[in-house]
Amino acid sequence: MHRFPDYLLKGHANFIAGRYTREKERYRDLATIGQSPTTMIIACCDSRAAPEMIFDSAPGELFVLRNVANLVPTYQPDGGQHGTSAGIEFAVKGLGISNIVIMGHGRCGGISAALNPAPSPLHSGDFIGKWMSMLGGLPDQVGQNDLMTASERQTALERISIRNSINNLRTFPYVAELEAEGKMAVHGAWFDISSGELWIMDSESGDFVRPEL
Repeated sequence: MHRFPDYLLKGHANFIAGRYTREKERYRDLATIGQSPTTMIIACCDSRAAPEMIFDSAPGELFVLRNVANLVPTYQPDGGQHGTSAGIEFAVKGLGISNIVIMGHGRCGGISAALNPAPSPLHSGDFIGKWMSMLGGLPDQVGQNDLMTASERQTALERISIRNSINNLRTFPYVAELEAEGKMAVHGAWFDISSGELWIMDSESGDFVRPEL
């Protein structure tokens, strides 16, 4: 029988002795009253870009949904099993979220695979290739730009993908309705793993800028 990883048990022990002890009442209130976050973060499942750490959030403050390359599909109520769409529906309809942030990050493996579709386990797998096809022709358009370096093309597609996912998010009728009524805001963000910098998408121009700290 396999042993549960020791480092996870040690990490939990540190959590109980540290953060849980300091915030015990908050956790108990969350368990009794339930969660009421106002912001949803749709982020990549990359282990280096955890929203709760990046935004230094307390328990119950963020509703986080993570998938490969932080992609959002278009609204497709076709009876299929759509995990990301289900999370969006619950956040908006169940929790009354007022902000949705789609956060990409530098050196994203999913974006790299989309830009460099050489034969690999990722492309011969059952799910990832199909998932990344959600980007349509964007990887080809960016990848054919010889004026940019490989790293520039990577960053460009990471940010273009965020804008694409925001457009897809707005195909959800209840998201579009709430946004039109001024009851919800949709945001884009990009996190640089190497520097820790957060770049925010300007809602009008679509450009990514660094906010003043």
